[in-house]
Amino acid sequence: MKNSKTNKLKILNDPIYGFITIPNSLIFDIIEHPYFQRLRRVTQMGFSNLVYPGANHTRFHHAIGCMYLMQKAVRVLRFKGVAISDEEANALYIAILLHDIGHGAFSHALEHSIVNGISHEEISLKFMKQLNKEFKGKLSLAIEIFEGKHPRKFFYQLISSQLDIDRLDYLKRDSFYTGVTEGNISSDRLIAMMNVANDELVIEKKGIYSVEKFIIARRLMYWQVYLHKTGLVAENMLVKVLQRAKELALQDVALPATKTMQYFLYNQITQENFTEETLAIFAKLDDYDVLSAIKEWTSHEDVVLSQLSKMIINRNLFKIKIQDKPFSKSETKELETKLLSQLNITPEQVDYFVFSKKVSNQAYNTDNPIKILFRNHKTKDIASASDQLNLLALTKPVQKHYLCYPKKM
Repeated sequence: MKNSKTNKLKILNDPIYGFITIPNSLIFDIIEHPYFQRLRRVTQMGFSNLVYPGANHTRFHHAIGCMYLMQKAVRVLRFKGVAISDEEANALYIAILLHDIGHGAFSHALEHSIVNGISHEEISLKFMKQLNKEFKGKLSLAIEIFEGKHPRKFFYQLISSQLDIDRLDYLKRDSFYTGVTEGNISSDRLIAMMNVANDELVIEKKGIYSVEKFIIARRLMYWQVYLHKTGLVAENMLVKVLQRAKELALQDVALPATKTMQYFLYNQITQENFTEETLAIFAKLDDYDVLSAIKEWTSHEDVVLSQLSKMIINRNLFKIKIQDKPFSKSETKELETKLLSQLNITPEQVDYFVFSKKVSNQAYNTDNPIKILFRNHKTKDIASASDQLNLLALTKPVQKHYLCYPKKM
């Protein structure tokens, strides 16, 4: 039990927003909870630091930043006459604070390898429900908003939409830590221009250029940072190493790893068997478990596991080719044949070293529009309200195909 005399009205110093105040003791206690503290040990951008050395910020940073921006949004909307009770405001702060709490180590890599029966959103909800039990129902309203079940539609849009608080923080924060200035959006101005019309979140006409910049910044950040070719290779190699470890574990091959990591390697985790016990173990799984395991596996007798692990640890990454069209089967086959003659592996194991995939980026989706509010109280989708012709072009998904293989071939 924590000392009840602890000062819970703390101030944090954030490099982007300056001083952030924790609004009340309930939120302080949630932040202090081991579930939330785990986010200090989960990087926001996975292996992007292999491209941008400064990108070492964590999910903890991001969640605290989101809470700060939500406080700002509530103040702006109240100032404009939108009725938001203290209970509702607090539920919004909690919902945005916990929106990413279910993210596994290294972001999405775990979802595609060792914990692949359940998404991070579903795990976030499980964490929130467990915290709700511990905090005697004080998170019920936050959960209702997080699930999109609250009657006030704009509450959910603040948490999850094309112009939500989550994106307003991560674009600005990721831009700051990577040094990629193209992503530096004006989250302050975008929040200052927010309003509510017909129970929907809208942006006043004065903010139209800020929204345009936001959409373009998002597109640039995706191609320059989130889908950067070196970052793509590193993430894929991490997925491959974890998939190989999982495959060996299911054959009862001994793998050195922390107890937490071993639990997820040696058990098949699905939506159905993700119990409270699984959640408690997942709450201990972070980047340190994954990295320490990969370091151990560099000397494992399995050629595939040790080769991939060494390449990740020494940043000797695969070569990657990117193009608009899919790669021909003959091109892939040629690489596979070369590799088989060089490495002591079986034809079934070639997939770990030579593979082609595709990525897609849609900067703006008209199915879930950002609405601009005009003086006559009418609203219009930004894609048709803007005089920026290329905004319409940004509604089309752009696909790129890539092929990865070892450099020395």
